[in-house]
Amino acid sequence: METAPKCPECSAEFTYADGSLWVCPSCAHEWSMHAPTPLASDEEESPSGEPSVRDAHGNPLASGDSVTVIKDLKVKGASSVVKAGTKVRNIRIVDSSDGHNIACKIDGIGAMNLKSEFVKKA
Repeated sequence: METAPKCPECSAEFTYADGSLWVCPSCAHEWSMHAPTPLASDEEESPSGEPSVRDAHGNPLASGDSVTVIKDLKVKGASSVVKAGTKVRNIRIVDSSDGHNIACKIDGIGAMNLKSEFVKKA
């Protein structure tokens, strides 16, 4: 009997075969039985122990990098906005379940978390 592979998206062990596809009941991800599973996902940790995070253009980010915001972002709980083109220095990569994987301080606003999909490496 063939053992079911772990889900390539969420690493859940409880996957099952449905026709020619594998299905994960935890995250609803489906993939082909004959497709090779990815060796490293975007959320795996790098050798330094930080989660691997990429900017909007696919460039890898690391703690200490500078990034530029590519879209106007509303600040939750405040009437201010982070304008597109704002440069943010000395970011920290954090592991967060809500998708905000960059912790930083922005001049005039203060400490906040950003999603990597709204920044590009400077």
